[in-house]
Amino acid sequence: MQRAFFLLLLLGVGLPVHSQVANAARLTLSLDDALRLGVENSLNLQGRLIDLSIAEYSANRLWAEIFPSVNASIGASYGRGLFSAAPGGLNTSASLGISLTLNAGIPFAMRNIRLAYQVRLLGYEDARNQLELQITRNFYSLIADRDNLGVLTDMLQLAQMQYERDRIAFNHGRIGELSLMHSRLALENARYILGSARSAHANRMNDFLVLIGIAHGTETELEGEIEIARVELDAERLIGENLLRRPDIVSRRQEIERLENAGRQTLQANRAPSLRLHADWNSHSFSPFADSVRGGATLSIPIDPWISGTRAGQAIQNTRLAVEQARLELQNTETVAAAQIRNLAANLQNSWYNIEIARMGLSVAERGYELTELGFRNGTVDSLRLEDSRNNLVAARQRLLQSELSYLIMILDISAALNICWKELMQ
Repeated sequence: MQRAFFLLLLLGVGLPVHSQVANAARLTLSLDDALRLGVENSLNLQGRLIDLSIAEYSANRLWAEIFPSVNASIGASYGRGLFSAAPGGLNTSASLGISLTLNAGIPFAMRNIRLAYQVRLLGYEDARNQLELQITRNFYSLIADRDNLGVLTDMLQLAQMQYERDRIAFNHGRIGELSLMHSRLALENARYILGSARSAHANRMNDFLVLIGIAHGTETELEGEIEIARVELDAERLIGENLLRRPDIVSRRQEIERLENAGRQTLQANRAPSLRLHADWNSHSFSPFADSVRGGATLSIPIDPWISGTRAGQAIQNTRLAVEQARLELQNTETVAAAQIRNLAANLQNSWYNIEIARMGLSVAERGYELTELGFRNGTVDSLRLEDSRNNLVAARQRLLQSELSYLIMILDISAALNICWKELMQ
């Protein structure tokens, strides 16, 4: 008896411990946690950081563009006459040379090296923002899935209770067999719909975990709610304040600057004179009396770039045309971006009206279900009409969830189009 009591005591203590272990293994994620993990585990961002570090290394060492070329050599050779009896001799030599070429295009090359770092930095920041927006969209989509599962669970419970009432009523002869069969069918449909939604939610959750770098299949619970408020946007003011900060427009402007620098570099390198300074030291057999030192300066003045139609002249002309084309592309990008922001702002207003209609529809569906259920209990409404009313209630709840999610995603799209934080936009 005491031994059995001792075993029961161990089992009683062990159950909470097992529950604690299960809870410890369950991962709870907030949006901030998901964003942090996604950024830390993104292979794309890690690769961009490597490119950024390479560009930064070059930008911090612009002096390398004017650093002279230094060459050193040392050699030894053995020789003797082919038909001479004189013994051969060993000859040694050493040399050191320094040369430096200066032209007017070097400053523009330095500017493009520095600009390349800024381009890489912009690309990294834009990729990070896009990843965070994708994570945020998926996070709140999963929150909506979770709430939808709650709606479908309530639907299943209502169908279960209705079936139990119909079964009791059938046993007492108050309803016919066909009504009971319809009630059972509604219960199985509700169970099937809930199971399908759970499977789809699990698949989307696994894709989300892969996106943020968590092992596939990890039991995860998302912490958060979809909370929205009406946002009134002045599209023209937002365009004026934020359009020029869009990454694509900034990138276009940087491309124009790069092409202008490249054009000036080509023009100065081809048409302006260049100066070459050099110095050489040579030693034979390491004898100080055999050492020689040479130095010189050469000024080169190009002629052919000034002649129209030559290769150098064509290169200069092509750089000018490339700049003009880049400016046209910038103008087109600004026009398309402004139109996109205006359309999103107008659609956001319509989306809020959809939410208000969905809330009104939910109130009507809830009241309709209450009255239909009351009529069913009083015997004035059949089970089919009650099932339709219950389905209408579920559809109204799902429409409200979807409309709120669509509104939030549209806010994310507008914040991406304006390159500002979506929380600031909601405030």
